[in-house]
Amino acid sequence: MPSSAPAAAPADLRIEPVDAVLDDVERSLQTRLDRDTLVRKRRSLGARTDRGTWVRIERRRMEKIGSQGWNGTECAAVLEGVAQPRWHRAVVWRQPDGAAMWRADETDLLPGAPIGTSVLATDPGLPDAWWQALNASLDALAAHRTSRVATPDTVTITQGGVTEAARRFLPDGMDTTVSQWRPAHADLNWANMTGPKFCLFDWEDWGMAPRGLDAASLWGNSLAVPALAERVRQERRRDLESRDGKLMTLFVCAKVLAPDAHPEDPRLEPARRTTARIAEELQTG
Repeated sequence: MPSSAPAAAPADLRIEPVDAVLDDVERSLQTRLDRDTLVRKRRSLGARTDRGTWVRIERRRMEKIGSQGWNGTECAAVLEGVAQPRWHRAVVWRQPDGAAMWRADETDLLPGAPIGTSVLATDPGLPDAWWQALNASLDALAAHRTSRVATPDTVTITQGGVTEAARRFLPDGMDTTVSQWRPAHADLNWANMTGPKFCLFDWEDWGMAPRGLDAASLWGNSLAVPALAERVRQERRRDLESRDGKLMTLFVCAKVLAPDAHPEDPRLEPARRTTARIAEELQTG
């Protein structure tokens, strides 16, 4: 089992030394990682292997690992009808100081490059076939059932959390109960999908969530490009126009309009307009 790892805090794998971790993963999975393809994010790493696959390595603090575990990519392998990389194997180990867990998942290579960063500033000009594949995968995902609960931003989604977010925009005492819970990817953004061929990856946080979470998340990550946000709204309008979808839109807008939001974030004004409209619709509908 791998044993070496950098300290858990501060947790930023973009700047920490990671050679020992990569060496350990290579020994455990019996492969070589192409260091020239290494992608470094705050809490994850990724690289191509010498057998033509991809390995994603994540570090997660112990308090962020709930009773359901954190094997989302492995569990997502059973989902039928969803375009995703095929999962092969994994290795999991505990950091020597006990502060965090590490996990490396090996999957097929993506069929294309990620579309962009999580929030887009320009329209990627995706073909109609891409949108059709997105809809087919999200509809297939919603038809499944799982004991997992979604953890957007590594935080378990609950009725209480939905209510807290929605009541920032709704009158006190208004009913914010979610009526439909369905499987969701729970991290649907433009950095987790490929183009021009559609594929959805990074399944660490998927699980049951209120209807419309994925649609609202993708819409929220598109707000800086009005035409793109409108395309998302049109494609997923059945989810977004449902009562639960409207609650999920408020849930996403609460994050966009957080107190620490950058004052020049182009998503702020469309998010404010949308919350005002949806709050009125929920009160009068």
